[in-house]
Formats: sequence, C-alpha cells, structure tokens
Amino acid sequence: MNPKIDRHRPSRTGMFAFLLLGIAATACAPTSEDEWIALFNGRDLTGWTVKITGSELGEDPWGTVRVEDGLLTVGYEKYDGFHDRFGHIFYEEPFSHYQLRVEYRFIGHQIPDAPSWAFKNSGVMFHAQSPESMLRDQSFPLSLEAQLLGGNGTDPRPTANVCTPGTHIEMDGVRVEDHCIPASAPTIHGEEWVTLDLLVLGDSLIAHIMDGDTVLTYSRPVVGGATVEEFGEAAREDGRPLTEGYIALQSESHPIQFRQVLIKPLPGSR
Repeated sequence: MNPKIDRHRPSRTGMFAFLLLGIAATACAPTSEDEWIALFNGRDLTGWTVKITGSELGEDPWGTVRVEDGLLTVGYEKYDGFHDRFGHIFYEEPFSHYQLRVEYRFIGHQIPDAPSWAFKNSGVMFHAQSPESMLRDQSFPLSLEAQLLGGNGTDPRPTANVCTPGTHIEMDGVRVEDHCIPASAPTIHGEEWVTLDLLVLGDSLIAHIMDGDTVLTYSRPVVGGATVEEFGEAAREDGRPLTEGYIALQSESHPIQFRQVLIKPLPGSR
C-alpha cells in the first residue's frame, strides 16, 4: 500500500533486545525439510484464490497471477491500463502462530497509468479477513502488511516495512496509527531475489526478519483506521484484536515473482 512512512521505530533495549536475539536465532536455526510446508507448490495455484478490485472472487480474466517456469508471477500484459485494479491472491487457510518465509523479486516495468507510490511496491498480507468477506469493489483486505519495496537505483527505500490497512498496531506498548512504519532494512535496487521471514505469534509479537536481522517488531494489532474503502461492516469491528487470519500476496501494478512461500506452524497454532 501507499508508503506514507513515519520515522517512529521501537527501542531495542533490556529484555526486549534479548527477546529479539532469540527471534533472530529462531529464524536462522537449521531446520529439516519436513518442518516447512510449501504453500506454493511451484506447479500451479492450488490452494490459492484471486480477488481483484471490481471483480468477483476467483475472477482474473487478465491472467494477472499465474505460474511461469515454476514461479508465482504477477504481471499486467493483458491490461489496457491499471485503473486501480488492486489484487490479492489468498491462501485457503487462516493461521495464527507461525514463521512465514517468502522469496521475491521485482521484475520489468510498472504499468504506465498506475500510482507512482506503487512503483516496485507489493506486500504480504497476513492476519487478513477472509477473501469471501471482501466486497466486490474493496481495494485491500483488513489486514497487516509486510510491505515489499524496491529501489529506483538511487534513493533509499527500505523493504520489509509494516503497513496497516484498516488496522492499528502497538510499538513499545504505545498505539501507533501511522499507516506505514519503516523497517531498519536495506534498499534492494535491482531484480535480485530477496528473502523475508515473518515471525507471527498471534497478537503478542510479530517480527520482520532479513538475513537473521530483526528489522521491525510490533504487537497487539487490532481492527481500526480509515485506510480501506468499500469494506464490509461485518468485517470491520473496530478494536477487535487480530490474533489470526489469512495470508495473501499483492498485485499493485508492478510485476513481481515469488519463488517460495513456506510456512512453519509454531506452538499456539489454531
């Protein structure tokens, strides 16, 4: 989503810093293959459902999301213009406590009539409302977003930020209502593969991790805010804690590919 970024960051002192070291160690620890579940099988979109703004659930006449050479690919070759057709592809099950790993890369060029903020902009939505509960013209699900950004070759533009479509979070025990908050992460200017881990422990702790470095932490997400339009009132419930939800990958006007989408359920999983 639109990166209206505030420079607030959580402190990392005392017991909190000790906990972060444990988080990073968990993300980097050697794991056996059977601990990970592949949500994307590398062959087709089994288990996933597309929802594009202005279309009914499951409709994608433009072939926006498909599998090419074993990669989950988002592209716009059949579009006559973007026309705010923001899209998401949802996995079929909700999750609560887990480690999620995605490998992604931006490719090619943004579709010309798309908003400038969506240049090399995508995201992993989680703790999201179900795709069935989204309205036909709803642009984004009520969710948390691990924002994936790419650089323009010159300016700093960190990836792995958090955005809050229709939600709020806490940092250091303080409610933060800014829409996007930056991570202490690098800027990725090229088309190389990037690996991002999310450690999600219900609503008690969420961490964004890159190469073993915890670049952002927050907790206690709740429904609230006005950054989602055309939402269903039944899904809104301002103040409701977000302890679980669906995982979705974004389609925001710049081509992107995903090589892996892996999940490792953790104690406390539903």
